Amino acid sequence: MNTSTEFISRCDDRPLYESTGTHRLSLAHISQVFRTEGDNGTWALDDVSLTLEGNEIVGIIGPSGCGKSTLLRIAAGLDRPCEGSATFDGKPITGPDYHRSLVFQNPNLFEWLTVSENIAFGLKARHSYEGECFKIPRLIEIMGLQGFEDAYPSQISGGMASRCALARSFIQNPQLILLDEPLSALDAFTRAAIQDEILSMQQSARTSIALVTHDIEEAVYLCDRIIVMSKRPGRIIGEVFVNLAHPRNRISPEFVEMRGTIMHMLENAPAQDELPPHGAASGFSPATEQATR
Repeated sequence: MNTSTEFISRCDDRPLYESTGTHRLSLAHISQVFRTEGDNGTWALDDVSLTLEGNEIVGIIGPSGCGKSTLLRIAAGLDRPCEGSATFDGKPITGPDYHRSLVFQNPNLFEWLTVSENIAFGLKARHSYEGECFKIPRLIEIMGLQGFEDAYPSQISGGMASRCALARSFIQNPQLILLDEPLSALDAFTRAAIQDEILSMQQSARTSIALVTHDIEEAVYLCDRIIVMSKRPGRIIGEVFVNLAHPRNRISPEFVEMRGTIMHMLENAPAQDELPPHGAASGFSPATEQATR
């Protein structure tokens, strides 16, 4: 189906987003173990607590395998923690919800759908296409995808695929967007351009964003707060408030100093034997988790 014939005028003056700036994510004393039969399991997270307020961008940074993506999956409702609680606006997170949108490292576009059809997929899934399809051409324009509306994922670049995945998320007007390294595979120039688009769209939508990244510069450029995590099992070892006005200058002394502060925290993170015993804060351990299975 050629959806370009369904587009209404780009002059439509209806608001693209409704303000979502009054919501709160709370992860309290989260511990997570992944077990396979016959072993004691892999301890991914140990007693992690954090909150995300409305209209806030929070970065989560740490070594590979420290449980950053696991935290996002718990916030999205895709995984349940072995210990602790996850709530959104005070209600337990028990499963996925379009108000909490997860964007993966891989764009995960549907290969049999065009760019415009991929963006529209969520609207059709929740039967709101007729009332919200006006957003599609506007998001395509914002994301620089004009001329590729009817192209398939195999016919566009990696940067375009990432833009399409972000548009598919923002079109839902989510209250929380969870970004799991969605730009990590892109070249530096494309990544910087899409970072600016994320900021612009977030400020318009007034949504909250949790961003997992290995790129310290990206975290400092985008985020209001940055959570620094230890090696596995992941624990929070620091929190940095980025008190720099937007737009941020990546080569300013303040920016460079902030980046250096976070690098120092990561390089000088305490060894596991210098941290409290596993599960000390919550009384949780892999043994107790296994006993409850």
